[in-house]
Amino acid sequence: MSGKYLVTGGAGYVGSVVAQHLVEAGHEVVVLDNLSTGFREGVPAGAAFVEGDIRDAAKWLDSSYDGVLHFAAFSQVGESVQKPEKYWDNNVGGTMALLGAMREAGVRRLVFSSTAATYGEPEQVPIPETAPTRPTSPYGASKLAVDHMITGEAQAHGLGAVSLRYFNVAGAYGAYGERHDPESHLIPLVLQVAQGRREAISVYGDDYPTPDGTCVRDYIHVADLAEAHLLALKAATPGEHLICNLGNGNGFSVREVIETVRKVTGHPIPEVVAPRRGGDPAVLVASAATAREKLGWNPSRADLEGIVADAWTFAQQRGN
Repeated sequence: MSGKYLVTGGAGYVGSVVAQHLVEAGHEVVVLDNLSTGFREGVPAGAAFVEGDIRDAAKWLDSSYDGVLHFAAFSQVGESVQKPEKYWDNNVGGTMALLGAMREAGVRRLVFSSTAATYGEPEQVPIPETAPTRPTSPYGASKLAVDHMITGEAQAHGLGAVSLRYFNVAGAYGAYGERHDPESHLIPLVLQVAQGRREAISVYGDDYPTPDGTCVRDYIHVADLAEAHLLALKAATPGEHLICNLGNGNGFSVREVIETVRKVTGHPIPEVVAPRRGGDPAVLVASAATAREKLGWNPSRADLEGIVADAWTFAQQRGN
């Protein structure tokens, strides 16, 4: 059964892929994005577009909407350390305004884009949703604060919500892929080296307690991630707030990613070892058992080579 959904931040990487999946599923989609980090061309052709801020969502939200998928946020860990007020103001303050607009309009279904950064340095791997939440950056702390706000909204006002805590999202889906400016994610950065746009890839620390000394991360294909959002819409239950990790449960090191890019692209990738970055855990791998059990989610694109290949195709299509 088709519905009408507001997608905040739907001109960004993950938001655009989810919006496209919603369109393909026959839903009516309205993208709300201020284009501060998103791109107009990222909005799917079958979706309506409103250029605006989530603080002003009340201008567009009404009872005709079946739910909201909320991606709009600042998400740079390093920047959040330098400008924490920007993250509290936008990620927390903006979401508070959005929740108020939903309450006033009677829109009672929400899927929220949360993050593994809420956990900080993990005590156990794979990381379950019951793990302690001790974020090491204002970015992670702002997302955790929103998770708490959503719980309160569910308990007090009957909101049905699902928070999806992403691990490392990568890959591309057709015309939709990563185009951050500046780029900060490992796979597209390594692909820039393959394209000749960057001389070498920096490896931040090679003395971690991992098999090859570099950080290990759980990479999830953006299309698998998008499918989880559609399942979450169905699973949202009035008065409840479900939190699910999204990852494959497999970890790949920085050097394994670099080697995979070499294999996929056929290009040599020079490396430069740099000092560790503060706040980088050695290993971040998800336990996604809750998403599998509660959402019926079954990711099918866990192969790192396939994830890199899709990202490489997108990078070549863009040409820059």
